[in-house]
Amino acid sequence: MEILNQTSPRPLVTKKTIGAFFLIFSLLGFLDATYLTVQHYQGVIPPCTVVNGCEKVLTSSYSTIANVPVALGGAVYYLAMIVLSLLYFDTKNHHWLKRAAHFSIIGLLASAYFISLQLFVIHALCLYCLGSAITSTVLFILGRMELRKMRLASS
Repeated sequence: MEILNQTSPRPLVTKKTIGAFFLIFSLLGFLDATYLTVQHYQGVIPPCTVVNGCEKVLTSSYSTIANVPVALGGAVYYLAMIVLSLLYFDTKNHHWLKRAAHFSIIGLLASAYFISLQLFVIHALCLYCLGSAITSTVLFILGRMELRKMRLASS
């Protein structure tokens, strides 16, 4: 009688996969936020195709803090996420992925705040801001998945 090999199956979502998705979505968020920052400093309102509120949102008093566009803060956040992802791939140390997972809460909270402002105060939506909110939400979900995997592995 042949004994079946009972090794556990490979997980569908590995640390490497989560790290790759962290890097991809961080890059997308960085490009979005950097584009808005450059447009701000060039004095240009980017075209808004799906929703009609970009101009109202991007020229509101909430779009800058001391004449610095809040999009620049988003670019810095996404750049930090890129660096953490690259450090993970460079060192193979899961510590960096764990930090990125914890850091993702900042992007989620910032996005929730800015989308709330757009909906309830400005009464307009910016397509690029919605894109950033989706990106930061995906990063947060990936982060929760990674932290859950780490908890389960240590149990």
